Amino acid sequence: MNPSPRTRMALGIAYHGQRYQGWQSQSSGQTIQDKLEAALGRFATHPVSTLCAGRTDAGVHGLMQVVHFDTTVQRTPFSWVRGTNTFLPTDIAVQWARPVPDAFHARACATARRYAYVLLQSPVRPSVDAGRVGWVFHPLDGDAMRAAAAHLLGEHDFTSFRASACQSPTPVKTVRRIDITCRGPERTEPGEEWSPCYWRFEFEANAFLHHMIRNIMGCLIAVGQGAQPAHWVHEVLAARSRKVAAPTFSPDGLYFLGPVYDAAWGLPERTAAFDGLP
Repeated sequence: MNPSPRTRMALGIAYHGQRYQGWQSQSSGQTIQDKLEAALGRFATHPVSTLCAGRTDAGVHGLMQVVHFDTTVQRTPFSWVRGTNTFLPTDIAVQWARPVPDAFHARACATARRYAYVLLQSPVRPSVDAGRVGWVFHPLDGDAMRAAAAHLLGEHDFTSFRASACQSPTPVKTVRRIDITCRGPERTEPGEEWSPCYWRFEFEANAFLHHMIRNIMGCLIAVGQGAQPAHWVHEVLAARSRKVAAPTFSPDGLYFLGPVYDAAWGLPERTAAFDGLP
């Protein structure tokens, strides 16, 4: 009897990361990878090991994490979605499934990664969206933050924004895009009472260091609140020392938007979860 042919599958995963200890499997079993592989194993009726496009930290959310795995089980793509979701917690869900060639690798084939940070600017702390947004209670200067962010574009040594536990072989990364937008009144005239609003920071780079975005966020917020001038970010970058940068900011509002792949792979670029962010 001939064995069943092996198929490589790619999945897009969305998750709320607040309850979990990050993406990567741990002995506790309380990670996104642990929950996903347990659900896939139950649906496929054999152990499944996944490789992801980019690991996320504890408390960080994902809107389109991409993984791949090999299986001899023959199912339609939508069956992989519905079947796996049956066994997943309610805050993790497979968004799509696609068969891919054996040459596809979720991490190695990604040409870039994208993140968003959602920040509530309000005199009152988050409630309904607690854990889903970061929070500042002082008004921010959008133009100053954009000027500061411009210093980070291009290829640089990002040692000043790198966590001590980072395992990347090099601190040199290429930041392609940082977009800063505000939903709500971005500016308040002198003497006027300021209104709450949501800021959205989007980042795209070939790759990111451990805590890189949260460390950048700490610096941008310091500039936005007037504690530092915009050119200070260039000085931090040039120093190549974590000691000169702002403290690491909260993980609550950080979302992995997903990897970027060559269109030839035929994988979705976004999921419906993208439209749920402020």
